Amino acid sequence: MITPRIIMIGTTLNTQGGVSSVVNVLREGGLFKHISIEYIATHRDGELIAKLTAAISGWLRCIGRFLVSRPDALHVHMASRASFWRKLTFILPAFVLRIPVILHLHGGGFRDFYSKESSTPVRRLIRFVFERSARVIVLAEAWKQWALSVFPDAQVVSFYNPVVLPRHISFEMHECATLLFLGRIGANKGAFDLIEAVARLQGLFPAIRLLMAGDGDSDGARRCAIDRGLNVQLVLPGWVSGKEKRALMEKATVYVLPSYHEGLPMSVLEAIAYGLPVISTSVGGIPEAISDGTEGYLVEPGDIDMLVERLSMLLGDVDLRRRMGEAARLKAERLFSTEVVVPQFERLYSDLLASK
Repeated sequence: MITPRIIMIGTTLNTQGGVSSVVNVLREGGLFKHISIEYIATHRDGELIAKLTAAISGWLRCIGRFLVSRPDALHVHMASRASFWRKLTFILPAFVLRIPVILHLHGGGFRDFYSKESSTPVRRLIRFVFERSARVIVLAEAWKQWALSVFPDAQVVSFYNPVVLPRHISFEMHECATLLFLGRIGANKGAFDLIEAVARLQGLFPAIRLLMAGDGDSDGARRCAIDRGLNVQLVLPGWVSGKEKRALMEKATVYVLPSYHEGLPMSVLEAIAYGLPVISTSVGGIPEAISDGTEGYLVEPGDIDMLVERLSMLLGDVDLRRRMGEAARLKAERLFSTEVVVPQFERLYSDLLASK
């Protein structure tokens, strides 16, 4: 059997964010062992000159591979805005050279980028790219329905983000009133809504703590907490990964992500893999990971009153937390584990090779 040869492009694998997390999990899950994949970084964190250097060197390396070894497909990890324009410089040459393109759409902002921020010519260009690509991978069925509604001739498939399941978890390890938030700290992720909710709950739960780990507006979060009378209740450890992230997951009572826009956040999938009940919002693909009342609760973005109510219910009921945590772990095993998701990518590559 011939092994597909794939060029995969995206951000550097030590970048802070969801795309690097997804690719690292795919690697850990064995995809790069089973398929011949060359990963080319086209973006990195840092100053403008560093970003330009990464983009240019990645482009030259990728075009060289197109001309010399001609891969079976180009797999493009793409978000909206600058990410779209940057990746377009790779996609169009692949179209010209008749190399199949797989668009892998990440992030929750692409709908607004397309419908609200783009002019008519730009929307036509986006539609051309989507409908000319061999496959478009989206992160949830909700995103698939949207994509097909605006790009009816696109070949859209829905693949969930994968997560590595920790082998051993203990529902007894979780502390009684520790909330965990992971991600970019700011209004878009609902970070300040969460701080307000914790401020309202501190009288009812004096031991409450909020671990808010990530990059972004840490100073703004600290000021918001001080203004609302929070001091030791808010802990800001910065961006965490590896053992530090695992330690936070094991400490937490509830995972909370009251976002306004999302694709399918890796942090929610990691939380349910650790058996944590989750409170999040009904945006993007989150309702496919969290069924309201089963693995946790869903609230509307910006509804702080409901956020407070749901947090109070979970913090005050250890049996409810355990039931939801067990249901969350089972869903992670059934839908989001690398054992389930990685073979879907392998079949996709093989199908493209067979069709050629």
